[in-house]
Amino acid sequence: MPPERPPSPGPDKRLDLTELSVGRRHRAEIVFGILSFAAALLLLTQIGTETSWLDGRPFVRQPAFWPTVAIVGMTVFGVFELWSAGRALRRGSAEEIGPEVLKWFAALEYLAWFLAYVWVVPVLGYLPTTILFCAALAYRLGYRSRRALLAAVLTGIVTVVIFKTLLSVKIPGGLVYEYLPDAVRNVMILRF
Repeated sequence: MPPERPPSPGPDKRLDLTELSVGRRHRAEIVFGILSFAAALLLLTQIGTETSWLDGRPFVRQPAFWPTVAIVGMTVFGVFELWSAGRALRRGSAEEIGPEVLKWFAALEYLAWFLAYVWVVPVLGYLPTTILFCAALAYRLGYRSRRALLAAVLTGIVTVVIFKTLLSVKIPGGLVYEYLPDAVRNVMILRF
């Protein structure tokens, strides 16, 4: 019996749920399975050198206990993922690998955004950079209305206020702050 398709949300919605991969497997799952299993095995081989077991402490209070539980769990579930993806490949019921893996690489764009953000903060300062990147990311994601862009700018401002004022996170001031008058520069360095 084929899986049921979800109902269409209607013509006024942007997302058409019928285009989602309901009940279909992707060949790229085997790529994900191999990569995650390899990462689990690498972590498993390093657990003895990266964590420690201390004398006199209860077993569940050992520094290495929860990392070991997590990595063993990752390894076990990695085996199940490989087995499941391998079965789908043998049955031929999976879709092509290429388009799915390309979607994964598309996510690297956001890594580039983050690296650019980290590079620009020491130059422009935390507040201007956060506002700029929040608005730019909102625009990049397709939010083009004034209301959406204003919400992105306000989100940036609230983020800076929470991190600098409420959480007292120490972030160095931007190089541009050096060109501000003394009183304004001190406020910008200490608060924004």
